[in-house]
Amino acid sequence: MPSSPTIYFLTVLLQLIQNIGGLTLRSLHSHGRWGIFMANGLGGLFRAPFRWNHFLTELRSIGFESIVLISFTAVFTGMVLGLQGYNTLKQYGSEGVLGIGVAISLFTELGPVLTALLLTGRSGSAMCAEMGVYRTSEQTAALESMAIDPYNYLVGPKILASLVASPILAFLFCHIGVLGAYLAGVILLGVDPASFYHGVVRALENPDLVRMCLSKSLVFGFLMVMVCAFKGHDVLRRKEKGTRAVAKATTEAVVYTSVMVLLWDYLLTSLIL
Repeated sequence: MPSSPTIYFLTVLLQLIQNIGGLTLRSLHSHGRWGIFMANGLGGLFRAPFRWNHFLTELRSIGFESIVLISFTAVFTGMVLGLQGYNTLKQYGSEGVLGIGVAISLFTELGPVLTALLLTGRSGSAMCAEMGVYRTSEQTAALESMAIDPYNYLVGPKILASLVASPILAFLFCHIGVLGAYLAGVILLGVDPASFYHGVVRALENPDLVRMCLSKSLVFGFLMVMVCAFKGHDVLRRKEKGTRAVAKATTEAVVYTSVMVLLWDYLLTSLIL
């Protein structure tokens, strides 16, 4: 007969294995549903009819209405870069390379990453809530009953609008950030404007800089739609019901998208460099 401590240890071990197995199965089910949703969403993008009105509405929501937020954040990000860069470079008498340092920082990292995080908080959360309301109010089922593909009607225009708006906003962020660094470094701190300008031009002559900003912004824009829209679409599988389920799904969508943006930022940087 096994002793009581041995029985207790085996019971705890079996419970631990059961919990790990259950967590693994739930994760596999969730990722499987996400993969199916992603395939259907991409299919809806290429299936007729093309929803021009929905595309333009999403483009205005994701792109045009985010310009003020992106611009405001970019100018102060650039000013902080200019201030910090000047104080660091001044110790080595290298204030003249401030322009190239700011340009590289913005176009390779801060521009696409901060743009993606801002869009996730603003547009991604709204996207998740919209999809969640469609599901909880059975409007998705109503679309299907009228032979309207919900992926073509809801998801496809969001994907295309995000792929168009994200690179434009990322490049806008980078250019306004450079202007902010110019204000802080040249206007306020007295860096030579010619050296700052030529440093920025030298940085932008490198095609890898622009390619990295473009590729990252496209990937981040796609991830935002896929994660946020899926979380809203999957809201009926949650333990919570009604508006509480939509609220929890929206919170998770913003958190998961932000984490994935940072993860893919590292992966893309390691691949491109």
